Amino acid sequence: MFKRLDNPAPTEEIEIWLEGRPQRVPATLNAAAAVLWLSGAKGYRAHAPGGSRAPLCMMGVCHECLMTIDGAPNRQGCLVPVAEGMRLERQRRPS
Repeated sequence: MFKRLDNPAPTEEIEIWLEGRPQRVPATLNAAAAVLWLSGAKGYRAHAPGGSRAPLCMMGVCHECLMTIDGAPNRQGCLVPVAEGMRLERQRRPS
């Protein structure tokens, strides 16, 4: 699905928290891409009845990237750049 392009320039990494666990990701990612980076695009977000969803457009149109960011639910992860200490949670059911 999504694949990060090789970049010869080193990219700074930052620490974010994904579902209570610290993780290091490139500072150039948005929140949705960071979750895809860490999860391998598996189980991004649960969807009734029992299926899973993942970001589609990565530009704020499809709303498939909804997640909880720093305690605020239903945020579009593709529109939010990662930041040091950011707390991300995948949404387990539609809200």
